[in-house]
Amino acid sequence: MRILVTGGAGFIGSHIADAALERGHEVLVLDDLSSGKRSNVPAAATFAEVDLRDGKRVAEVVGSFRPEVISHQGAQTSVAVSTREPIRDADINVIGGIHLANAAVAHKVKRLVFASTGGAIYGEVPEGTRAKEGDRTTPLSPYACSKLSFEGYLRYFAHEHGLASTVLRYANVYGPRQDPHGEAGVVAIFAQRIKAKQPIQINAKREHGDDGCVRDYVYVADVVRANLAAIDGKIEQPIINVCTGEATTTKMLADALLQELGKGSEVKPGPRRAGDLERSVLDPSDFHGKLGPVTSLSDGLKKTARWFAEQ
Repeated sequence: MRILVTGGAGFIGSHIADAALERGHEVLVLDDLSSGKRSNVPAAATFAEVDLRDGKRVAEVVGSFRPEVISHQGAQTSVAVSTREPIRDADINVIGGIHLANAAVAHKVKRLVFASTGGAIYGEVPEGTRAKEGDRTTPLSPYACSKLSFEGYLRYFAHEHGLASTVLRYANVYGPRQDPHGEAGVVAIFAQRIKAKQPIQINAKREHGDDGCVRDYVYVADVVRANLAAIDGKIEQPIINVCTGEATTTKMLADALLQELGKGSEVKPGPRRAGDLERSVLDPSDFHGKLGPVTSLSDGLKKTARWFAEQ
């Protein structure tokens, strides 16, 4: 099968490209390298340096490669950046996505697998509950708004043009290759700083000095499994949460990483960040029913810590 992976030079996309190649698929990676790294692109994959906002180039690449499936991982992924630059966020995540969908229709792509966000799209998830796929979506950041908007466009493209799609709503993904620099995932930031014996900061959930926000952390290998199943058409649901269902505070995460990487870093309290949800935990029932058990947080952090220690 020919598979095009947008964002394939990034953290999640490069793992998907690796796994697809291992299964014998032909892979083209499309990435503008604004946050991804050329070194992440597998040697066996074809590479096209293209910005999703350039509709003409996107159409040319899709028309030349003629993929059967597109795995759409490319995005502006930072909630914090989206609050500062909402127009840029929408330009990449909505307009860029429409360019890709238009090209998919024009060149008869069979399926588009979309990396959406479960960690932001449901809004605040009340204590003692987990967000289900059918729950009301209440995006509270421009990033969540742009992801939900493109989900709507995919429904349009399915209805009007017959483009099949699978929406994967990721919880907070972590694992090897996650970039610790700039606006990045907290696991990568903490791991890098602990390794360097630098202070780490727990941003407040509500009040300065609390244990931080509550999140659902999912290991990247489980995200890859979900993508491969969707690529193969084995996920019948149009939308599925990719998650563990485990609630973890930022402090719990910091303590676990300090245990794995050493306790030489000072832990400091920080302020609440604009756009951050207090609590986001997803219901894993459909995901676990379809793909079986997921990697526990303790096992995933051990593997991630080992990778960072080796870098």
